[in-house]
Amino acid sequence: MSTLWDTAERTALREMVTSFTEKELVPHLPAWEDAGEVPRDVHAKAASAGLLGVAFPSEVGGQGGDLIDGSTVTESLIQAGGSSGLIAALFTHGISLPHIVASGNADLIDRYVRPTLAGEMIGSLGITEPGGGSDVANIRTKAVRDGDDYVVNGAKTFITSGVRADFVTTAVRTGGEGYAGISLLVIDKGLPGFTVARPLRKMGWHCSDTAELSFDNVRVPASQVVGEADGGFVLVMQQFVSERLGLAVQGYATAQRALDLAVAYARERETFGKPLITRQVIRHKLVEMHRRTSAARALTRQAIERAVDGDPSTGSGGGGTAIILDAVMAKNQSVEACEWVVSEAVQIFGGMGYMRESEIDRHYRDARILGIGGGATEVLNDLAAKLLGY
Repeated sequence: MSTLWDTAERTALREMVTSFTEKELVPHLPAWEDAGEVPRDVHAKAASAGLLGVAFPSEVGGQGGDLIDGSTVTESLIQAGGSSGLIAALFTHGISLPHIVASGNADLIDRYVRPTLAGEMIGSLGITEPGGGSDVANIRTKAVRDGDDYVVNGAKTFITSGVRADFVTTAVRTGGEGYAGISLLVIDKGLPGFTVARPLRKMGWHCSDTAELSFDNVRVPASQVVGEADGGFVLVMQQFVSERLGLAVQGYATAQRALDLAVAYARERETFGKPLITRQVIRHKLVEMHRRTSAARALTRQAIERAVDGDPSTGSGGGGTAIILDAVMAKNQSVEACEWVVSEAVQIFGGMGYMRESEIDRHYRDARILGIGGGATEVLNDLAAKLLGY
């Protein structure tokens, strides 16, 4: 029976992404991991193939798809041998551009959104600060109005694609304390006083460059404000739904890839004269891996479909509490499944699973960040409790 996820158009999209990933990405992934970044020309190739703008409106240079289309790209890329780290590097615009698109600022859209979707620029999102994480309402980086400019001072850390980025959609404090005083400001790389303090070495996501950024009296034109001044918190919260659902998709897609790899290995690996998969303990592991992956996929896809129904143009659902809860529950379910499945897959691979030459090693390392980024599991559980009235 056909579903929203396997229409003729999405089946064709899946096949295209799979082919592109196998030919243009997978052969180079080990080298990119060693280098700590994805080359800029890969963005141009992905844009030419129609990958970068799939989930963005055609009016801003995208292909006009929705969150289901974007999720199809993520699923296909990971299940063709890519990784969540590659998704983070190549699709950072998925978290750096939506706020600009939602603001409707034609000038910012022309200067940042269109070139990024064309693979000509790279953008990043600057939220997290040293000493702070999920507490977005207590941003400390300050932007003080001075004539036609804002003067920015502060620092950001754990910024995905921060080393390569041409611009950073940055959360700054333009007003008083709390969420009401936060704005989003697009800050160009290369401005005096804006430095990449250091690239950060990580447990996983090795091909995704991560940076610590420093702002020392950086003058940014006031025209770079996204939306209204002091209105940035709402924009950030609205886009958290899509970000969390995106991470949930990465979770179950990675789990599915790990399961597929484990099944293939168990069929070919012989122990004591028989294939590993003939052992009951292994078959039971694989069944449990399948169950958890399927449950995470079902819950996440249901949440995505509800989000798309809430706002077909962006899939954000307008930030309604039911959709926020859906996203939170989907992310936590998917993260839990992914962490367990990749661990069991490494166990099935045995010593080979511990080797860097094994693909499952990459998924094991990459999986750990999913329960931290986009809202830590514990923070999201507490948010869910509030939304449920507990």
